Amino acid sequence: MGCDGGTIPKRHELVKGPKKVEKVDKDAELVALWNYCTLSQESLRRPIVACELGRLYNKDAVIEFLLDKSSDKALGKAASHIKSIKNVTELKLSDNPAWEGDKGNTKGDKHDDLQRARFICPVVGLEMNGRHRFCFLRGCGCVFSERALKEIKADVCHTCGAAFQEDDVIVLNGTKEDVELLKTRMEERRLRAKLGKKTKKPKAVEAISKSDVPEEAAGPSGLKTRKPEEASLDSQEKKTNPAPRSTATSGSTSGKSTKRPIADSRESEAYKSLFTSHSSAKRSKEESAHWVTHTSYCF
Repeated sequence: MGCDGGTIPKRHELVKGPKKVEKVDKDAELVALWNYCTLSQESLRRPIVACELGRLYNKDAVIEFLLDKSSDKALGKAASHIKSIKNVTELKLSDNPAWEGDKGNTKGDKHDDLQRARFICPVVGLEMNGRHRFCFLRGCGCVFSERALKEIKADVCHTCGAAFQEDDVIVLNGTKEDVELLKTRMEERRLRAKLGKKTKKPKAVEAISKSDVPEEAAGPSGLKTRKPEEASLDSQEKKTNPAPRSTATSGSTSGKSTKRPIADSRESEAYKSLFTSHSSAKRSKEESAHWVTHTSYCF
C-alpha cells in the first residue's frame, strides 16, 4: 500500500484537508479590466467605446458582435445588453505623455510597467490604471476622474463644455453596486424611450390622415363662409349669361358648314397664291413630271 522502500510520508500527504480558495491577483485583474477589451479580450486600441454599464470595448469588436450573433456565448454574455451601436459611446481619451508603450521594446527585453497607464485625466492628471475611479459622460464621451467631478462641481463638461445631468455620468469598471445602479438607470432610460416612441406614433398617424383628406371635403364649409353679396352676384351673372349646350353644339356645327374655299374669299391674289387650291399652284400635263424623262424637281 505504498510507503515501502524507507519513505516517510508527511501529514499533508495522508490527511486531506479543505481546499484553499485561490485568490485573484488584484493587479492582474486591474490590468485585464483597463487594458483589454471585455468582448474580444484583445488589447484596447482606438476607437474605444464604453457601454451603459461602464465596460470598455474595441469598437470593431462591438460591430462584429452585432453583425454576427453566433459568436462565443461566454464572451457574448458581457455584451448581451448591447442591442445596437447606439447603446455604446465613443470615448474621448487624453494620452499620457509619460507612457512610451512598445517604443523602446524592440528586442523584447524591456520591463513593462503595468502600473503606468496609457491615458490620464485631463483635469487632475491622474492615471487611468484602476487605482482611481474614472467616469465618462454619456452625451459627449469625455473621460475624467471622479475626483475632478467632486473638486469642480459644475453642470458643464470640464473638457468640451457640453451640458450634462447626473444620470449621464457613468462610472468605468465600477463595483457591483455601481453596476446595479447603472443597470437600473439603463432600464429606466430604455423604457422611457419606448414610451416616447409609442406616443409619437398616434400623432404621426393623425397628421397623415389629415393630409390625406381631399380639398373637396372643405367645399361645404367654404360655401357657408362665403358672403351673401358674392352669392347674389354669381346668381345674377348666371341669369344674364345663360350658356345652354344646344347653342354651343349648333354653333360648332354651323362653323363647320360655313367653311369656304380660298378662291371665293376677298383676299388679294398674292395671299391666295400661297394655298394649293389656287389656280397658280395647278400645273398642266406638259409641265407635270414624267417618270421616264425627268423628275418633279427639274423645273
